[in-house]
Amino acid sequence: MQPKEIFKEYISKTVSLTDEEIDYFFSHFKLLSFKKGQTIITAGENIDCEYFVIDGFLKSFYINDNLKMYILQFAMPTWWASDYDALYSGSKATTNVDCITDAQVLCLSSEDREKLCREIHQIESFFRWRTNKGYVAAQKRLLSFMNNDVKRRYEDLMKQYPALYNNVPKHLIAAYLGVSRETLSRLYNS
Repeated sequence: MQPKEIFKEYISKTVSLTDEEIDYFFSHFKLLSFKKGQTIITAGENIDCEYFVIDGFLKSFYINDNLKMYILQFAMPTWWASDYDALYSGSKATTNVDCITDAQVLCLSSEDREKLCREIHQIESFFRWRTNKGYVAAQKRLLSFMNNDVKRRYEDLMKQYPALYNNVPKHLIAAYLGVSRETLSRLYNS
């Protein structure tokens, strides 16, 4: 499927837009291609875009002062990624986004997003829905960290997102779960 068709199918699950509105919405995105390992966002940079994944897998991550990596999010096709604090507040990025696999993304500037939201109410509704959905997912992940052991978190993650198993290296899944690669290995070898 072509990027525009993927985008249209995704948007149409949430809001009703005419073909002309879809075309107009899509015209504000820039199609970008990245190679595996390539960086999209680096901590410390100014951020003015968010990225809709057409193909491939991304990771959003933070590296602390002890150089330990924490995965905040995996982004697979039809998911969005950015440093949202930096994007919305105008501050420097504190997280990084890079490519786990080769990837194609649609890039939307913050300025264009705001313009589209002012012009077409359904687009504003779409972004509000998407933000709410992201907030709920973050809350569920936090509650899972508080209430479930690593084995349960791993099983839930693989059940909910089976594509991660074949596309994301196990050390990254371990970083997402907050454990070492060795701990994760013991879990699925027991």
